[in-house]
Amino acid sequence: MRIVLMVIQVIASLILIGSILLQSGKSAGLSGAIAGGAEQLWGKQKGRGYEELLSKVTTIGAIVFIINSILLIRLF
Repeated sequence: MRIVLMVIQVIASLILIGSILLQSGKSAGLSGAIAGGAEQLWGKQKGRGYEELLSKVTTIGAIVFIINSILLIRLF
């Protein structure tokens, strides 16, 4: 059981690393972080297509990573 959880942990880690590195930056420097932050957060235009898929993969990978980490700590 421990080996299976450790393999899942490694796979989740690789998925997280890959999906985060493939995502594009969302800010346009310091001015984009200050002025455009609210527009990106509350704007109607959401990410579509490739970026939306990467966002979902990152979210699912993070959830699997966290749950698996807790299981590894609790069980062993």
